[in-house]
Amino acid sequence: MINQLLRTSATRFVSSYLVLSIDVMICIVSFSVAYILRFNFETNGINRADFLYCLSVTVGFRLLFFLLFRSYQGIIRHTSLEDVTLLVYAVTTSVILTALGSLILWQLSGRVYFYIPLSILLIDYFCCLVFLSVSRFMAKAFYWTLMAGNGGIRQPVLIYGAGKTGLLTRKALVQDSAQRYIILAFIDDNPYKIQKVIQGIKVISRQEAYERYIRNQAVLPQVILAMDTADQHEKNEITEFFLPHHVSIKTIPTIGQWIDGELKSSQIRDIRIEDLLERDPIRLVNQETGEQLRNQTVLVTGAAGSIGSELVRQLLHHRPRTIVLLDQAESALFDLEFNLRREYKTALAYTNLLLKIGDVADETRMHHIFRAVKPDFVFHAAAYKHVPLMEQHPYEAVRVNVLGTQIVADLSVQFGVRKFVMISTDKAVNPTNVMGATKRLAEMYVQSLNHPDTKLRKTRFMATRFGNVLGSNGSVVTVFRQQIQAGGPVTVTHPDIIRYFMTIPEACQLVLEAGTMGKGGEVFVFDMGEPVRIAELARKMIHLSGYTVGKEIQMVYTGLRPGEKLFEELLNDNEQTLPTYHPQIMIARVNTPELNEIKAVFEELRYRLAEGDANKLVRIIKLVIPEYISKNSAFSSLDTQKTAVAEL
Repeated sequence: MINQLLRTSATRFVSSYLVLSIDVMICIVSFSVAYILRFNFETNGINRADFLYCLSVTVGFRLLFFLLFRSYQGIIRHTSLEDVTLLVYAVTTSVILTALGSLILWQLSGRVYFYIPLSILLIDYFCCLVFLSVSRFMAKAFYWTLMAGNGGIRQPVLIYGAGKTGLLTRKALVQDSAQRYIILAFIDDNPYKIQKVIQGIKVISRQEAYERYIRNQAVLPQVILAMDTADQHEKNEITEFFLPHHVSIKTIPTIGQWIDGELKSSQIRDIRIEDLLERDPIRLVNQETGEQLRNQTVLVTGAAGSIGSELVRQLLHHRPRTIVLLDQAESALFDLEFNLRREYKTALAYTNLLLKIGDVADETRMHHIFRAVKPDFVFHAAAYKHVPLMEQHPYEAVRVNVLGTQIVADLSVQFGVRKFVMISTDKAVNPTNVMGATKRLAEMYVQSLNHPDTKLRKTRFMATRFGNVLGSNGSVVTVFRQQIQAGGPVTVTHPDIIRYFMTIPEACQLVLEAGTMGKGGEVFVFDMGEPVRIAELARKMIHLSGYTVGKEIQMVYTGLRPGEKLFEELLNDNEQTLPTYHPQIMIARVNTPELNEIKAVFEELRYRLAEGDANKLVRIIKLVIPEYISKNSAFSSLDTQKTAVAEL
């Protein structure tokens, strides 16, 4: 019954008029105490009529200013210094006006009856403020004590960070009525804060936290990272310290994501592998991007994919006139539109969403779409990206990645598109698989379309290269997460395999930035920091999920897949980079073939598609891209033949 009453009270609040009535009663008590103190507890000397007059005038003025300052409308359980400040304003103003009013009446009438002694008002002033403030904080403490004591065992918590963010995190946990927490301590790396006490909670070092609350403890605490200034290196270091001890690590969102500017305990979440990316996220702020895209028509191919959908979300912030969402996956496209209309109601007041179902390799359909929408910008994200599957299906890789890009690029020229940005991959560099090779072919074609005379360039073509995208469809992180949820095993192809990683928002920022700074013919690459060892990534994800490698979850090495290599590159041996205005964005200097030559190759590929012979398709690609050497693939024999022909 008590639990039910507490649960009900958690969603209800005391009437404001009840709070006002209690405040008035406190004012009556405080004035009475002041009167008694003024006369040294000699109540026989107090004139009852004088007392009632002074009481009614003082409390009347106080009630008036309670109403004017609305000090009674705060929620008592959430009382803060701001609420106390309102009380100070109301009480101070009422005392000043009461004193001035009584003095003026006394002087005008000449009757001392109207005079309220200043000594009584001063005593009452301090008593009233103390009584009102203490009553609120006592009620608040009583409520949260009841809520914390109800509902069984409380979750022990260590807050990492004793700064402003850490204090706001403590506040969110204390005020959570659904989940019970007991805050053990703050952890901080600042030696000047250690052993200090903040809001009644001790600040300790990382090692002391381990010795007191983790080592040999049956119930382990959660560690909440509440440091808004911590870089990626610090986060990784802290995580590496606690993970081997099976401590659950949580994090809070950035301040911009807080609900109504306030952190809620429901926003505190488990730390994800994306939060531990081995470098600080690359952030781009370029006003020119918004200026170029505003009131324009933008076509996004592959809009329902992980990159395409995030690209659409970021485009909405720049208020283009129309965004055309093109994809052949009708269900995914429908879901995307549904979510966008729910999440971006304000942005969609300025931008029209236009959905188009179609295959980029269908020339007739693409022509109809371009003729209907006449885009100003094209972001070409549609492609097949799965390495092993494309190794088995070169036909589709050539049809979509190569010829599909040619169709969209040619139509961009025909219909006067201002800028065309192709999304490529680091697998296009020294390719070892069909997917990477077809993306490199598409890069070459896009580059060849740029007119050598910049004054005559109607459409400017550029490409972007980046590594693996965390959380994208079919990414290694998504696969590992599914395997862990299924109880394992987690499969890694090779213990030494490494990859570059970036987040989906970062990838899309690069695409938009390329569309802004590109003059035509560039291949933009990121300084992606240090590569990540996939085996270590898997171990860290298993630990983050609360399991131990080799016990609850097994990790198995399966061998390199067809077309897969141990490490990816952003540049090949013959390429160099040029700087841009952003230190982490570079332009790759790549060899660009003549347009007529590359068109002849594409015609040959289109002809060979009709035959359906995978070996002939791949052989043509290898002749055009001499650095394309297959790895762990059925097409490796073609490299041997190519070498023999070269020797002859």
